[in-house]
Amino acid sequence: MNNKVWYPYSQMQLNESRYKVVHAEKEYITLDNGQRLIDGVSSWWAAIHGYNHLELNEALSNQANKFAHIMLGGLTHKPAESFAEKLVQITPKGLNHVFFSDSGSVAVEVALKMAIQYWSNKGKKAKCKFVSLKKAYHGDTFKAMEVGDDSDYQNSYNHILNKGFYTSIPKGGFNCTKEELQEALLELESILKAHANEIAGFIVEPIMQGAGGFQIYSPEYLTEAKKMCSDFNVLFIADEVATGFGRTGKLFACEHAGITPDILILGKALTAGYIGHAATLSTDIVYDAFLGSTYEEAFMHGPTFMGNPLACAVGLKSYEIFEREDYLNKIKHIETQFKVAFSDYQHEEIYEIRILGCMVVIETKSEKTVKGFKPYAIKKGLWLRPFGKYIYATPPYTISEKSLQSLILGLIEWFEMKK
Repeated sequence: MNNKVWYPYSQMQLNESRYKVVHAEKEYITLDNGQRLIDGVSSWWAAIHGYNHLELNEALSNQANKFAHIMLGGLTHKPAESFAEKLVQITPKGLNHVFFSDSGSVAVEVALKMAIQYWSNKGKKAKCKFVSLKKAYHGDTFKAMEVGDDSDYQNSYNHILNKGFYTSIPKGGFNCTKEELQEALLELESILKAHANEIAGFIVEPIMQGAGGFQIYSPEYLTEAKKMCSDFNVLFIADEVATGFGRTGKLFACEHAGITPDILILGKALTAGYIGHAATLSTDIVYDAFLGSTYEEAFMHGPTFMGNPLACAVGLKSYEIFEREDYLNKIKHIETQFKVAFSDYQHEEIYEIRILGCMVVIETKSEKTVKGFKPYAIKKGLWLRPFGKYIYATPPYTISEKSLQSLILGLIEWFEMKK
C-alpha cells in the first residue's frame, strides 16, 4: 500500500488493503482490476446523484472556464450570491443568512462560534457551553469534538476537551410513546433549568444520528425541545450535514418536526459529492446581533475557500436536478423497497433494523457478526463500509432498481449464511 497518503480513521501500521478506483459513473465505482461495484454508501452520503453526472460536470466546467476561485474578502461573485439565495429559499422559513465554509466540521465550528459570540455581543459572556445528544457526532475539529459524544473519535483528546452537557433522545424511535417522549424532555429540561445561564445552544442531528449508529428519534421531541430552548434563552442548532437534502425522506430533517432552528448547518450532499463545501445559516435575530460599528461585534471568521464558485455552481445545479427530477419521490420508493425487504426480517444476531428515507441500518448484537462483511460485499459487487456493530446502506438517490435489489439481496444473504 502507498503509505505516502495518510488515510482517515485508520491504524496505518495494520496496512489495511485499499481498493483503487479508476472510474465512477451513476451508482458504480470501477476498480483498477476492472471490477465494478455498486456504491451503497454514496461516498459518505454525499454523492446523491451518483457519479459522473453530465449536467453537474458541465456546471463545473462552465464555471471553471470563467474563474475557479475568488475570495470573499472584499470581493463577491454571482455563484455565491445565487447559491445563498437558493438556500434561503429552500430551507425552513426564517433562515435568511448564509455563511459558507469548506467542510461540515468547519461549518459546525462556525455555528458554535456564532452561538457563543451571539451571547457575548449581548453582554452574556457566561453563556458559552452547549448541550448535545448522547452518541452525537458533529465532526473532528476541536469544538465539534467537544459537542460530540463518541469515544472512538475523541480518546486521544479527552484530556483537553472542554465538554458541555449531554441528554438522551427518546426511546421508541420515530414513533415513541408519550411516556418515552416525556422522559427525554424532562432530562433536557433539568439541564436547562440548572445551567441555562451558561448554555449558549443545544445542537442536534435532527431525527437521525448518523455516526452514532443511525439512531432514529421522534420529530415531536424536536418540536418540544425547540420550544424549551426558546423559553430558556438557548439557541437551537440543527446539524444537517448528514440529514440535509433528502436523506431522511424530507428535504431537510427539521421539516419532520415543522421547526426552524436558530442556526442550520449543511454539508455533504450540498454539493453532490463533487467539491467539499458547507454552509451555516442563521435567522435575522442571530445575524442582527453581529451588526454594529466595530469589528469586535462582527463575526471574524473567513475560510479561504468559502463561497468557492465551482462548489456554488455545482450546488445550484444539484438542487435544480433534485427538484426537477422529483428526488423526494425517488427516496420514498427506495424507503418502500427497504421496508418491504426488512421490516419483518428477523435473525438471531440482529438487534434492530432501522429504516428512514434513503437509509437502512442493521444493528447487530455483536461486532463479531460484522467481521468479514466488507470482503464479502466486494465479492458480491457491492461497496458497503460497516462500522462497529452496524451494517448500513445509504445509496445514491438515482440507484437503478436492479442495483437496489442487488444491494438488498447482498445484505440479506450475509445473514442467511449465518443461520
